[in-house]
Order: sequence, then structure tokens, then C-alpha cells
Amino acid sequence: MPLWNVYHPPGAYSPEDKQAIAQALTGVYGRIMPKFYVGVVFQEIPAHSFYVGGEPAERFVRITVDHIARSFQSDERKLGFFKLINKILAPWVADRGFDWEMHVDETPFDLWTIQGHFPPKEGTEDEKRWMAENRASARTHA
Repeated sequence: MPLWNVYHPPGAYSPEDKQAIAQALTGVYGRIMPKFYVGVVFQEIPAHSFYVGGEPAERFVRITVDHIARSFQSDERKLGFFKLINKILAPWVADRGFDWEMHVDETPFDLWTIQGHFPPKEGTEDEKRWMAENRASARTHA
């Protein structure tokens, strides 16, 4: 599961922007895992509630990503991922004049459940079925 948290100034994104960002990010993952694994949370940070270097950061977007369903297998893949994400997010961050930063945490796959079910392992027939159905079910690798 990639879970994206986007911390941003009030009014930075319209509901349409948020949906477009969520859809763009889901598209990155939807080719290799079920789309319902992808979560995106937008959190407005009021003025004078976000500080960088001890100073108010009113034009700053901070993104954190938790990866559980997959992990980076090489430095090349990490670099490719960040290049792709930078390109995808540019219209909503860099092109709007925001300063921004992001990081990715990787959590062990075996410390994750969906609706009480352990997700099927990568590339298995059960995962392919989950992708096709776009929902969790009790039939898993456990």
C-alpha cells in the first residue's frame, strides 16, 4: 500500500486538483498493484503552523509516502521513481511556486492487512485477481 500524505497551505488545492493528483498517483501504481491499495490524504496546514528552519513556511508542501506493498529493488528504480513523481507533481507544486520536499518510508510487507486480510504476495494469481476485482477478499497467501 502506498499511503501519500500531502501537507499543504490552505487553499493550495481545489477539490478538482486533489482528485487529479490522487488519480495521477494511482496511475503510477495501478499498473503493478490493485488500485485500491493507493491512498492519498490532503492535510491543510494553517498559516503559522508549519516551520522550516525555525521560520514560517507558508508556501511549502511536504509529502510523506509509506510504501508497504512494494519496495525499491535497486538504486536505479529509486531514481526512476523520484524522476517520474517529480514530473507528475510539477504542475501542482513547482509550477505553482511552492517549495516542496518528500520522502518515502518502506514498511515490511508482513506488517500490513487490508480489512483484516493479509494481501497476496506480489505477482501471485491471488494478487492478479485482486487487481482485476479492485477489492480485497479472504482468499490470500496466508
